[in-house]
Amino acid sequence: MNYGLTMPPIGPFSDPKVLSDLAVDAENAGWDGFFIWDHNIYFSPHEPRVPMHPLVDPWIGLAAVAVKTSRIKLGPMVTSLARRRPWKVARETASLDLLSGGRLIMGIGLGSPADLDFGTFGEETDDKARARKMDEGLAILDGLWTGEPFSFNGEFYNVAEVTFLPRPVQSPRIPIWIGGGWNTAPAARRAARWDGFFPLKWLQLISVDEWHGIIDHVNASRSSDVPITFIQNGYTPGDDPARAAEIVAPFAEMGLHWWIENIDPWRFGLSWSELVSPEAAARMTERVRQGPPRVHTTA
Repeated sequence: MNYGLTMPPIGPFSDPKVLSDLAVDAENAGWDGFFIWDHNIYFSPHEPRVPMHPLVDPWIGLAAVAVKTSRIKLGPMVTSLARRRPWKVARETASLDLLSGGRLIMGIGLGSPADLDFGTFGEETDDKARARKMDEGLAILDGLWTGEPFSFNGEFYNVAEVTFLPRPVQSPRIPIWIGGGWNTAPAARRAARWDGFFPLKWLQLISVDEWHGIIDHVNASRSSDVPITFIQNGYTPGDDPARAAEIVAPFAEMGLHWWIENIDPWRFGLSWSELVSPEAAARMTERVRQGPPRVHTTA
């Protein structure tokens, strides 16, 4: 099993220098992946517009991470492709994959909250329309990354024949992990067409039994023989390695490929209505430096 972390790049971590220093800490502590949220703006989900957190652009933040690290995987977890022009994302991500030496993983999802992250800027808030835009965007990314002549005609996007160079380092493409609700059938079917599934269960851990159902659902829709990556996320105590291993062990034993630790200020008691305090940022940094949970298994 690989071990990564995901975090909102808000508060002090909205400074790319601070964020990339934390990524160096993560790499030194033995984490395998460093992933950040992608929002244009970030409010409290419980008290909208109070407060508005300082926030880094994901591509600038990840570029800083790529320059300062050498081993750790990196990427957005997840980016809302429906609110970005896919050809611009194709150019940004190919460049980032080159900069990182082929370490980029592309997390892509529908995006939320729609009324704030989309509606604030007059963009599409309907879930079904955004899902169709996302699927077209995924097809365009995949086509442009080939470095071969590519064209596309869809409901939302049209691309005249064009060749995007240079190609990403990774082949056949930058890995695409689909994020979505753990019990959402369209998310599972979409993941089956790509490289990984990062299901989410708000503030809860997906159980082993639930994972068996998720895997069966994804595999039933999969047409490729290439194995798909399954990603679990949750919380483990950095100061209690035995307890951390106990939490992760069932998922490692069943053969899941990644554990993603949620490094957020709210796990340390910060109120949803507060900006990130120096104390909360210090606790986040401490958890990163404590390193990942470790489970030794033959799975």
